[in-house]
Amino acid sequence: MSLSKNSIKVAVVEDDPGLRELLQEELESDGYRVSAFAAADDFLQETLSDYQLVVSDIRLPGLSGMELLAQLRQQRLSPAVILITAFGTVNQAVEALQQGADDFLTKPLDLDHLLVSVERVLDYRRLQREVAHYRSNEQAQQGPAGMIGQSDSMQQLYQQIAQIAAAEGAVLVLGESGTGKELVAKALHQQSKRAEGPFLAVNCAGIPAELMESEFFGHAAGAFTGAQKARAGLLREAHGGTLLLDEIGEMPLALQAKLLRVLQEGTLRPVGSDQEEKVDVRIIAATHQDLEQRVRDNDFREDLFYRLETFSLQVPPLRQRGDDRLLLAEHFLRQLRTQQDKNVLGFDAAAKALLAHYEFPGNVRELQNAIERAYTFAQGEWITPQEFPTRMQAAAAIEPSAEILPTTADPEQLPSLHEVQQRYVSQVLAATAGNKQRAARILGVTRRTLYRWLDEDDAAD
Repeated sequence: MSLSKNSIKVAVVEDDPGLRELLQEELESDGYRVSAFAAADDFLQETLSDYQLVVSDIRLPGLSGMELLAQLRQQRLSPAVILITAFGTVNQAVEALQQGADDFLTKPLDLDHLLVSVERVLDYRRLQREVAHYRSNEQAQQGPAGMIGQSDSMQQLYQQIAQIAAAEGAVLVLGESGTGKELVAKALHQQSKRAEGPFLAVNCAGIPAELMESEFFGHAAGAFTGAQKARAGLLREAHGGTLLLDEIGEMPLALQAKLLRVLQEGTLRPVGSDQEEKVDVRIIAATHQDLEQRVRDNDFREDLFYRLETFSLQVPPLRQRGDDRLLLAEHFLRQLRTQQDKNVLGFDAAAKALLAHYEFPGNVRELQNAIERAYTFAQGEWITPQEFPTRMQAAAAIEPSAEILPTTADPEQLPSLHEVQQRYVSQVLAATAGNKQRAARILGVTRRTLYRWLDEDDAAD
């Protein structure tokens, strides 16, 4: 969130009394808090961390503006610096910018230009601080392969990934669609001894059955019509690394038998070849299907299932990850802010409540798409429930009978309409932490109407 101008402290360092006074008056009239100094040495006696911006002449008695710049850049949290001179040249401007100045202006000053420069420089510095803050938070929240989550279920998953990554056997990653199974596979690869080798991922459901054998095992030249050149295939392309077979349940039974041989013997035979070839690749298989049921239905080989199940990981659905929903929502929002220039600061209390309670049957993928939609349609600084898909709003709607109306068989015990309104208004105010502007927006009334309702309730009390 950007600071208001009256909370921003600016130092003007200028030895010309008339210009110093003019700069101070102009910046103060624009809303900034300004202190003026005739020399750099005088300014350096101040508590430098109190200042967000320094506007300084280059030619000064004692320390020059360039020397002041050098000293400020040694501070841990240095203010932004705009340098001013009547002797501006291209070379001098380039030198000042190379040494860390945020902008460079020449006399005679265009005061409108100065104010634009000040605002731009401060905005840029604010964005730098926000990015640094977000990255710091992101690093604290991230697990392996950039996974986001601090819930107990995710911490357990991270621990299992670290243990299994050290082994060499095949891995079966189970989880609903959209839970991030490919990220788990990447994390296994990155933490393994194969991290320097290739990581390839392929969706078995996306390859036509007639092309699947050639895609995985490669083929010799002339093996079939159109095979003019030999092809290595994904298993050999991943040699020394890891191959993720997503939606392994879609692999035909005949090909499952050949994959089992690769796992057992470490060899394969390309289509159209009579030579066995050695291959060193770790197989990670992923699926949202119940493979045990597929085995019972004779749609998946039992021996391959048990081979893959040596190491098995269950990726938890988003509904079981508690506050991770809000962490992920903030993460996706930060990503969008770097891609699209919109002044969207975050989620209001009602939107956070919706995110915290909606179950997300489509998991992380559905959440990411919902945040992108909400960000795109947001009209103000805060995303509200109205920007989310209708199904989310409907699923997360408050049930009046649950919190506002009592359960009773006696109609005489039912509250009046005014009492129901009182309870609902109180509930919305509690959800918005007393923010009447947001509460009015959620209730669908003006703030004047909300204040009138509250005044009526106070009078009744």
